Amino acid sequence: MSRGGHEETTEDPERRCIVSGDVAPKAGLVRFVVGPEATIFPDLAEKLPGRGIWVTADRDLIAQAVKKNLFARAAKMPVKVPENLPDIVEEGLAHRVVELISLARKSGYAVAGFEKVKGWLSEGRAKVLLQASDGSDRGKGKLWTPEGGRWFGCLTSSELGLAFGRDHAIHGALAAGGLAKSVTREAARLAGMRKQDGGKTALKDSKTA
Repeated sequence: MSRGGHEETTEDPERRCIVSGDVAPKAGLVRFVVGPEATIFPDLAEKLPGRGIWVTADRDLIAQAVKKNLFARAAKMPVKVPENLPDIVEEGLAHRVVELISLARKSGYAVAGFEKVKGWLSEGRAKVLLQASDGSDRGKGKLWTPEGGRWFGCLTSSELGLAFGRDHAIHGALAAGGLAKSVTREAARLAGMRKQDGGKTALKDSKTA
């Protein structure tokens, strides 16, 4: 599978994007709700009460929803929408990815550092390869996407480092099981917001590990 490849799954309930009109597994969309004072709020954990309003995890599409007042149309009422809503969503998703990787590390399901990651890849233990977006292409090219696994490059070296309790990190790997499925989902949505790996949206990058 190519980096950032996608295979849709029928296991995840589908939702319709209010911007594109596309119906797809909700793993590739962001849920919004009308919060206090009729303000639109991203419900990244999908646990808040209220009718969900769904937009594909794509910076441009969320920006269009803000510009064209599509949230009010979907909510069928006047709403307040932060102009920097795409930034709020991106920041929230980045936080979720970092926290999930950190939890996986503490459970023994994740490692960082070139040699450790290479070892996991060689042993077939790694199922998700994580590499910093601002790392050297030459250095990153020495590692490979796990067979039947995934690759993500949507975190910066400081963000990836934070997940592993250090100042920065370029390479990281996750084993199958544990939180790998959750990391994969959130990283796919973050990649869509940051328009990396050829500008693919999360809908094109939501296969679980």
